[in-house]
Amino acid sequence: MPTSRDRTGPTFKAVTMPQLAGLLARAGLDPADQLRARAVATVLPFRTNSYVVDELIDWDAAPDDPIYRLVFPQPDMLPAADVNRIARLLSGGATPGELQAAAHAVRMRLNPHPGEQLSLNTPRLNGEPVHGMQHKYPETVLFFPQQGQTCHAYCTYCFRWPQFVGEPDLRMASSDADTLRAYLLAHPEVTSVLITGGDPLIMSSAVLARYVEPLLDVPHLESIRIGTKALSYWPHRVLTDPDADDLLRLFERVGSSGRTLAFMAHYSHPRELEPESARRAVDRIRGTGAVIRAQAPLIRGINDRAEDWAVLWRRLVAQGAVPYYLFVERDTGPQDYFAVPLARAHEIFRDAYAQVSGLARTVRGPIMSATPGKVQVDGVAEVAGQQAFVLHYVQARDPDLVGRPFFAAYDPSARWLTELKPLPGAGPLPGVD
Repeated sequence: MPTSRDRTGPTFKAVTMPQLAGLLARAGLDPADQLRARAVATVLPFRTNSYVVDELIDWDAAPDDPIYRLVFPQPDMLPAADVNRIARLLSGGATPGELQAAAHAVRMRLNPHPGEQLSLNTPRLNGEPVHGMQHKYPETVLFFPQQGQTCHAYCTYCFRWPQFVGEPDLRMASSDADTLRAYLLAHPEVTSVLITGGDPLIMSSAVLARYVEPLLDVPHLESIRIGTKALSYWPHRVLTDPDADDLLRLFERVGSSGRTLAFMAHYSHPRELEPESARRAVDRIRGTGAVIRAQAPLIRGINDRAEDWAVLWRRLVAQGAVPYYLFVERDTGPQDYFAVPLARAHEIFRDAYAQVSGLARTVRGPIMSATPGKVQVDGVAEVAGQQAFVLHYVQARDPDLVGRPFFAAYDPSARWLTELKPLPGAGPLPGVD
């Protein structure tokens, strides 16, 4: 097989704020909506690239095209009062400092760190907090490499938005690979490390290797995961980028060490698998022995149709990837704009699940990644004469909760675990204060 150096490919070209106004106009937004969309992009991060703009978006369908909505700010994504206030600042020639202060005030109302992740998930080593890591479940540690805290493009719904807005106090990041290894050696219960961000594949292969290779002789480590959207937003990262072959050799070294390398690939819509380059990227990664597990949240106006999920899961299986999670939009950022009620989310999941073969039924959902753990909505049933959600923990801080079914009073408008109420006389919801 030819190496990437035997091929020519496109050069990555970021699309950022200076190009935003022209693309909003191309999408057909009137001047007032263009201004409001720019106001949203002052609060939440905007970044895409030429591949997404040229290969994935159907501009004839914009601004309603799902991929356009996936990466471009919507004029009504945030509360109208906040958007209008910042729009007035933009049109009035406010200073950068004034804009930043106004944006910061809005961000602080958007629950930048859901699930109490900074207070509950930050681990300690020798009595000191370890920054740039999260340890929520006994078996799994998350690591946020300093150089990987950006992406090839940003999703409008992203729950990691605080990583990208230029406020250091909101960011989780570390460049200390030695401390990561030391923490793992001190915690033999950890069998899996998720390298996340941002997107680790934004880093060069040499930088990524500095974090990965020290883990390959940790005796109890069974798997290394890479959380990435690169296969959708920049598949050339593993095809024709200058160090693409070095990257693939790194992936092979993980497998040769006796550990599984799992790509936790974010596919939000079936169109992301349509370009030939996207399919070839999947093939190249699978050729190293790595496994690709696909996950994404259910998002209003982007992928809230059962047909989209069924087609996506079938395409993934045809490519040899594993459908993994369908998430619920997290309680942060523009949740009010993008969230789908749990009852409707389960209907969509069930209808999509019914359209696929057993090979795609590896997928689990709808999943809320909440403070006590990952909660799956299994359905709606009648319990003691009352309609109730049936739920269980797929993963939990308290392992004793995992796999135990429980019930919550049915609420057709509830979008999150904290909005659910116990059934009368049933006691509190497990894991929820």
